Amino acid sequence: MSWTDERVELLIKLWSEGQSASQIAKELGGVTRNAVIGKVHRLGLSNRSASGAAPAKPAPREKPAAKGEARPKPAPAETQAAPEPAPEAEPAQKPATPARRTIIPAGQPLPPQPSANEISPEALANVREVEKKAKKISLMELTERTCKWPIGDPATDEFWFCGLAVQPGKPYCEAHVSVAFQPMSSRRDRRR
Repeated sequence: MSWTDERVELLIKLWSEGQSASQIAKELGGVTRNAVIGKVHRLGLSNRSASGAAPAKPAPREKPAAKGEARPKPAPAETQAAPEPAPEAEPAQKPATPARRTIIPAGQPLPPQPSANEISPEALANVREVEKKAKKISLMELTERTCKWPIGDPATDEFWFCGLAVQPGKPYCEAHVSVAFQPMSSRRDRRR
């Protein structure tokens, strides 16, 4: 299906009469509702006229110049009709918006955030002491009863898991649970 001049004129007429895109598609035949909507937007008809009068026919598109042909120069600004400005509506008062967060561009470091959930020095000291007593087991030796806290760099031979007895219902030993899990309120505070 192609948009002939007759079909475009019928589309403009039906659109200005207030028919829906579905009704216009049925009337034209051979086009979908979405094709009608697309053509309406390309023609600049998306706003329906309140008076019911048909909008002015859009200017025909220029065909692209063939290879080697000179392109016609656009008409001087004085001869072109300036579009009429839309009637100004009273500016609506903006609703009070809540304070917005500052958006930080990608790649920029985040500013330091105050945090109520930092790991205490005592907990870190406790973890270091526990890691001295750790069983230092490999991935293949882990069970549901062994602490799965990874220690070291996985790309080196110096990598191992804690291996001490886990707390009931947790994957880590008591020392590692103290640094891995935070109270709910602390996590909520971090989001602010």
